[in-house]
Amino acid sequence: MDEVLRYGDVLNIIQADEKDRIVERKEVPLFENDAFREAVINAFVHNKWVTENEPMITVFSDRIEILSRGVLAPEQTIDGFFRGESIPVNKKLSEIFLQLHISEKTGRGVPKITSTYGKDAYEFHENSIVVKIPFNWINEVGDKPGDKVGDISKLNDTQIKVLSEIRNNPNVTKPELEKLVGVGKTTIDNAISVLKKMNIINRVGSNKTGYWEILR
Repeated sequence: MDEVLRYGDVLNIIQADEKDRIVERKEVPLFENDAFREAVINAFVHNKWVTENEPMITVFSDRIEILSRGVLAPEQTIDGFFRGESIPVNKKLSEIFLQLHISEKTGRGVPKITSTYGKDAYEFHENSIVVKIPFNWINEVGDKPGDKVGDISKLNDTQIKVLSEIRNNPNVTKPELEKLVGVGKTTIDNAISVLKKMNIINRVGSNKTGYWEILR
């Protein structure tokens, strides 16, 4: 679950909204992070793990879909679900999440998601529940390819980890990235090259005294 949330942090780039700018530009995230976090936590807590199938997170060009196996708890109703009445599918797992302060017993997750994206964010199927988190694109059709950030969803695991470490510490060096990511120099160089070509990062200054700039 931590890896999924971390991946969400990498995907959720901050866009610069220059429309109607007077003094400062407006920074707009690609999606609402709190809603994404609640959807992921709920998917893990309420997943039907006895089927030995984990939740599934799929990234499209315009949205993220978070699928949880199984259906609502037998005592739960649709109206109660959307009101935020917390009736866990996996009671023991829910207790563990509460003890670790990962989730809350208030049931605020569903209302948080619906207040942002509406009830249509949820789809109920025969054996699964899907939450759709739409992307709030600032760039419009016709913008330059380098201005569009949809390709971020195509980054591989190493590139995602490198980008995450750079976000956490813009002063991180390549040798430090090798240790943090657990790969060799060539792999780090290749990952950085891809991130630069996609206009995601830029190096400012020298290799020794410079820093990484996140472009989007």
